[in-house]
Amino acid sequence: MTTTSAPTPATPSRTRRVIAITLAVIAALVVAFFIFASLYADWLWYDQLGFSEVLLTQWVARVVMFVVGFLGMAVPVWLSIQLAYRLRPVYARLSSQLDRYQEVVEPLRRLAMWGIPIFFGFFAGFAASAQWETTWLWFNGVATDATDPEFGLDTGFYMFAMPFWSSLVGFASAVLLICLLVTALVSYLYGSVRIGQRELRISKSARIQLAVIAGLYLLVQGASLWLDRYKTLVEPGDRITGPGYTGVNAIIPGQTILAFAAVIVAILFFVTAIIGRWRYPLIATALLVVSAIVVGVGYPWVVNTFQVQPNRLTLEEEYYQRNIDMTHAAYGVDGLEQEDFTAVTDVTAGQLRDDAAATAQLRVMDPAIISPNVRQLEQYRGYYQFADPLDVDRYDIDGVSQDTIVSVRELDLNELGNAADWQNSAVVYTHGYGLVAAKGNDRTNEGDPVFLERGIPAAGFLSDQEDFQPRVYFGEYSPPYSIVGAPDGADPVELDYPSGEDGAGETKTTFEGSGGPSLGSVFNRLIYALKFQAEQILFSDYVNEDSQILYDRNPRDRVQKVAPYLTLDNDAYPSVVDGRIVWIIDGYTLSANYPYSSTVSLTSAISDSSNPAPRFALDDINYIRNSVKATVDAYDGSVKLYAWDENDPVLQSWQKVYPTTIEPISEMSADLISHVRYPTDLFKVQRTILGVYHVDDAASFYRSDNRWQTPNDPQEETALQPPYYLTMQMPDQDQPTYSMFTSFIPAATAGNARNVLMGYLAVDSNAGAEAGVKSEDYGKLRMLVIDADTTVPGPGQVQNTFNSDPQISAQINLLKQGQSEVQNGNLLTLPVGGGLLYVQPVFVQSSTGTKLPKLQKVLVSFGDDIAFEDTLNEALDTLFGGDSGADAGDTDVQPTPGATPAPTPEPTPTEPTTPAEPTDEYQAALQEAQQAMLDRQAALEAGDWAAYGAADERLTAAVDKLIELGGQ
Repeated sequence: MTTTSAPTPATPSRTRRVIAITLAVIAALVVAFFIFASLYADWLWYDQLGFSEVLLTQWVARVVMFVVGFLGMAVPVWLSIQLAYRLRPVYARLSSQLDRYQEVVEPLRRLAMWGIPIFFGFFAGFAASAQWETTWLWFNGVATDATDPEFGLDTGFYMFAMPFWSSLVGFASAVLLICLLVTALVSYLYGSVRIGQRELRISKSARIQLAVIAGLYLLVQGASLWLDRYKTLVEPGDRITGPGYTGVNAIIPGQTILAFAAVIVAILFFVTAIIGRWRYPLIATALLVVSAIVVGVGYPWVVNTFQVQPNRLTLEEEYYQRNIDMTHAAYGVDGLEQEDFTAVTDVTAGQLRDDAAATAQLRVMDPAIISPNVRQLEQYRGYYQFADPLDVDRYDIDGVSQDTIVSVRELDLNELGNAADWQNSAVVYTHGYGLVAAKGNDRTNEGDPVFLERGIPAAGFLSDQEDFQPRVYFGEYSPPYSIVGAPDGADPVELDYPSGEDGAGETKTTFEGSGGPSLGSVFNRLIYALKFQAEQILFSDYVNEDSQILYDRNPRDRVQKVAPYLTLDNDAYPSVVDGRIVWIIDGYTLSANYPYSSTVSLTSAISDSSNPAPRFALDDINYIRNSVKATVDAYDGSVKLYAWDENDPVLQSWQKVYPTTIEPISEMSADLISHVRYPTDLFKVQRTILGVYHVDDAASFYRSDNRWQTPNDPQEETALQPPYYLTMQMPDQDQPTYSMFTSFIPAATAGNARNVLMGYLAVDSNAGAEAGVKSEDYGKLRMLVIDADTTVPGPGQVQNTFNSDPQISAQINLLKQGQSEVQNGNLLTLPVGGGLLYVQPVFVQSSTGTKLPKLQKVLVSFGDDIAFEDTLNEALDTLFGGDSGADAGDTDVQPTPGATPAPTPEPTPTEPTTPAEPTDEYQAALQEAQQAMLDRQAALEAGDWAAYGAADERLTAAVDKLIELGGQ
């Protein structure tokens, strides 16, 4: 019998191994190069903008925190494994099952002993890297000079130090827990811990290691319990944020007791490591758990149930007052000036004479409606677009402040259609052109805006400035990237605007600023070809040694990248400052750790009909400051940050992190100061707070009998009414100033809210006009508390009155005849004439085809009286007995004859009236139509169908007559 030996396994050829290694190295190099390309592109962007310090700080901080987190986890875990293995009993008798486990584990032991620490280290490193801002803010935190009312600590401890210590304690707990688990596992596998025959045996080395780790873990838990005492000051309760009577007298003392108890138990574990008796620490641990239930849960429940609830106001009053005072300070409403206001509701002739300056700037052009109108009149080409809604601003013209509606003419590459190839999208169509500005308080005879700045080339009071730059390379709708720049003497290729000199079809230009990283080198072209996945950047002849690439061009995106610690206002608005179009953006510093301050959801507070779904990284906050005003130059994209609130401790801390990025307010020019304003989102947060915290005493707060809410927008009943900017004058002011206002109605109970005014809040939004100096009154909050004995209708009630008035309904229906539809503009509220005046413009546009909204009528209301006329000036005169005593901005408007129905002869008739004797044939037909509509409605309500049919025939005949006369 012969045997054949088994063939020797073939060893992999050396060539195959070399190829595999080579491919792996190439793949690694490719991945590394892509990572490098992304990082290098970021560096070029920040460096060109002058904010390389921001990127470098972030890189260094993330790397440092990764290393700290990695070592902080990997080293203790590696040490625990090594000690547990090296101190194992060499001659221990193991069970057959453990023998099999060791056989499986042993070949992988060395890999596991290094791989497990590295695995956990990477997770810990990435987690620590994400917390770099918390660490840097703690390290650079400043004192606030304000203390909490419970422990007497500086509030900076809660905003800067407490988040860091909480993260550190959590990290240490995780490290010790993993060390405990891996120690127990290794000790069990190698016989240091043996379980069998109802007996647990632990070797001396394992006992010492496990007891020391357990003791350290309990020490950390004691520190955590001690820190929890301070956390109670920022935790929301059932009525307030921060501890009340139960918290101060039961929960905080209980946490103190438990913290000391945890330290005692930790000491017992350390003793066990020496003497080897587990009974004492285990019993102590069980007692600690029982104590946590009794002291942490049971005792507070007893105090709250049997002591606080029967005597809540008496016992909680002090803590409610703490919450009120700290909330006022945290949201910047502690300087609120409240004034009891007994509103006049009767109208008399000349009632607005003392408020003539305020009514002169009443805005009748609604920026949320007239965007299609501006686009139709000013777009010129399909590849231009305007924002929707438009923005509001004000300019000083011949010494008079003029409220304006403004928008930048930007590109819309989607309209290029088949022409949107790479060359056109990236090289030719690179920028928008000009800013359009129209009066907010005036209209043309046809109902269009009255433009102060318009046209291509730009023409108006802004472009008349010396060195005015109309080109817009950086805007809210700019292309993803554009390649600009060329050597001196080269023919321009960028389309400037669609007209030229001497009959030329277009004018071209070349960008001359410094707006983006250079593409002068082949390497940079390769980097950006990879970034934008566009090989044309590498091979196009339009890319030369002087080319730049402009990207990340949205103003908010640019500011967010250079100031990542800021939360930005949702409304970036354009202004012309010192001859340049600039975007102005408000930046906020936030915190969720201000002691005893109530928490607000930013999303809920800021969401309204003008901004339905905002999103924020930090949503629940209890501290906010408008700390920074930022500008972005629309031509070259340069970003400047100004420290608007230099006393804000959060900003002061971030200035220590980024010491050279923010300029002082003294660097702001007078022209820039004159255009910054009080930010919308901050005002929305403050009005949310003041709905509850307009009261300043604990008893009223406890009763909750005077809570307010923001009314819903009359045009969109599912969303809140936004605040509006107006030049207005509050009762205690000597002259009108640029302001923002909102109103309050009673808070809804069981879903039902009375739509009557309870409060009117305005904030001075005019920062002044002196270089580097903020106006003393800027940001002053003034509130009118409406006398409860006087019923002033709220916005919803006023809108319902407008909609239900018979004569107004008749005229509105006439405006809707044919292919027309009616749009109601923003409902503005103004404190004039001793009461509150409502103003609402009414626009008419085609329901099909080109929709061009034109201002045709204006609704006004004061008390229970209303009027509906062609112009605001006429409406005010009609409302106030034939002469209001003031002139609105549209005094000189003469509406086009036949374009709209004639004025209403008398305001708010409550009963159908006999038409006045007509003065001409058109007036007679109009009044016949109105009377027929009233008669038809009355017949419908009475169920008299014969009368209804007769009235309907009369209405049809009258409308036909009006159409016939209107066409003559």
